[in-house]
Amino acid sequence: MSELRVEEPLAFSRISRSLFSLQSEMTAPASPSSSLPVAVIGGGATGLAAAFRLARSGRKVRLFEAGTRVGGAVGTERQEGWLIEAGPNSFLENAREIVDLLRELGLENERVAASPTAKKRFIVRNGQLCAVPMSPPALFGTPLFSFGSKLRLLTEAFSRPRRRTSDVSLADFVRDHFGQEIVDYALNPFVSGIYAGDPKKLSARHSFPKLWEAEQKKGSLIRGQIAQAKERKAAGHPKSQVISFRDGLQTLTDTLQSRLPAGSIELGARIETLMPGSPWQVVWSRSGETHTEQFSRVVLATPARSLAQLAFGSLGERPLATLQSIEYPPVASLFLGFRREHIVHPLDGFGALVPAIEQFHMLGVLFSSSLFPNRAPEGHVALTVMVGGSFQPEIAGRSLDEITEAVLPELDRLLGVKGAPEFRRLHFWPHAIPQYQLGYERHLETMNSAERRFPGLHIAGHIRDGIALPACIVSGLNTADRIVSLPTV
Repeated sequence: MSELRVEEPLAFSRISRSLFSLQSEMTAPASPSSSLPVAVIGGGATGLAAAFRLARSGRKVRLFEAGTRVGGAVGTERQEGWLIEAGPNSFLENAREIVDLLRELGLENERVAASPTAKKRFIVRNGQLCAVPMSPPALFGTPLFSFGSKLRLLTEAFSRPRRRTSDVSLADFVRDHFGQEIVDYALNPFVSGIYAGDPKKLSARHSFPKLWEAEQKKGSLIRGQIAQAKERKAAGHPKSQVISFRDGLQTLTDTLQSRLPAGSIELGARIETLMPGSPWQVVWSRSGETHTEQFSRVVLATPARSLAQLAFGSLGERPLATLQSIEYPPVASLFLGFRREHIVHPLDGFGALVPAIEQFHMLGVLFSSSLFPNRAPEGHVALTVMVGGSFQPEIAGRSLDEITEAVLPELDRLLGVKGAPEFRRLHFWPHAIPQYQLGYERHLETMNSAERRFPGLHIAGHIRDGIALPACIVSGLNTADRIVSLPTV
């Protein structure tokens, strides 16, 4: 649901260093001939980032992907003048690691910043769009919240410090500070946009760790976030900005793939068994043919259900089996193209989120062609509608016609859609986004325990280090850096 998610801010440099990147590849230090390669299992954003950093650091690397392509949920296609994102539509520049990576890849000239109108966001209340207030004066005038909720928002900064001794649900956490209305009409749609999840089930500590930290340090969430912003600025962190690339987000994953050594990627590779030791042995198969290779270390960068099925050792133990219980609600992304004159609304914003209490079929709608240029043919506009999630998982699995029929009346009500779409494309993700629910620390401990038990094993990715695309990339980079700092085998 990253089309409407608020991710951690990422920032890019403006000076292109494509020539430097090429020279660096040619002069990168060679790995000692006696060293074994590192196995990276999973070809999504995390695995690609880890493999790229390892290769750039002079380590031999082999990337195994069970599917027919790398990139994971990131996928872009252009057809008949439309640019369609299968998964994330944008992300926020938010980490120095990302800034450096994109400079290293020479992607500055491909980078596209979101339109200034993207700062405007909408939430549905009483079946109508309400602009999210972005300033105290706007808060006073918005119909989105009652006077009592506005007062609590304005006075929360003066609340007394509090210290929790145990985790609570995200809904309870926010209710303690702002009341139920803010849970219903701010938190709920916000969580739908990020997790496609239920705030009553999500862990406050693990799903939004910076909010948890803000309360721990300051008592007030508002004071805590102001303090965090000052700390980021003082530390020189880049200012956040919503971005994509001229040809969509797949530009990033395609570029990472292109920078890996020839022959280092195995597609359609099924991992049969991991044999821990020094060296590790990885048994994998494709088209009925089985292979065994030796590695110095193994990086696991796959979804929870794949980790849970991995067999270790000659007895086929599954030390990560309990990760199977991590919930991944299904989500469908419906891309719709219209003639501009067939939509009344100016589409002057990022998009709109729909609280569950409003009982719509859709979770939200992204104004795709308003965000970035060249997303729709001349005289047309593009919308991306998200359905499914924890509240209505059954809708995500419906057909293209069924989902279109369900959401068109809602789009008409919100945006004044008066004509049929001229272009449609549906992407269905049966296991979309991992839910960091209450008790998630037991899953983190399962991963920690496996790494302690099997030296040379490294687990990275969205079930551990954050679900946003930038977080997944940083997870891969950091994992690779830790490996590089260790002696070769």
